[in-house]
Amino acid sequence: MNSATQRRTVAGPAGALECAVDQPASEVQGVVVVCHPHPLHGGTMDNKVVQTLARAFVQAGWRSVRFNFRGIGSSQGAWDEGRGEIDDALAVAEACREAGRPLALAGFSFGGYVASRAAAALAATTPVARLVLVAPAVVNFVAAAVPQDSLVIHGEADDVVPLSAVLDWARPQVLPVTVVPATGHFFHGQLPLLKQLVSRSL
Repeated sequence: MNSATQRRTVAGPAGALECAVDQPASEVQGVVVVCHPHPLHGGTMDNKVVQTLARAFVQAGWRSVRFNFRGIGSSQGAWDEGRGEIDDALAVAEACREAGRPLALAGFSFGGYVASRAAAALAATTPVARLVLVAPAVVNFVAAAVPQDSLVIHGEADDVVPLSAVLDWARPQVLPVTVVPATGHFFHGQLPLLKQLVSRSL
């Protein structure tokens, strides 16, 4: 993300996971783990939306941890159809969280699906303090129900995950969805607005 980004590895269920850690300028308020888009469609921890999410959290005083799912970049293992990738996120969260500080999860597209499932897995023991999902992949994957204070942001013109599908997922939960007009899946030209929307919620 910048020259101050720290690289580290975390032991994952399928081998070492490559991580990028960014520190806030002030005292650390908490730790956020950010999940990237679909590994088989070019998704990595350096995706622009993922970096935008990380920057918003860092500027709000959170330590940001981005990571590559198994089989991507220097992360070991192979694609596991969205199952093992949840375990990857949980392993990174467990390795990077700090006692006494809140944990947040964020994700874009496939990473939003993973973040929702990881948050559900943690709910019974260590609930996340904040959950931010951008264009979550609710098509082809079964996203979990999420807390009502979760932030869900979606583009009106998303042709990868249609807005109607996200509303169908959100409706039974009575879950608000923030819609950005005339914006597609990758938020081209709208990353500053996306960052602002996330920053407001922190």
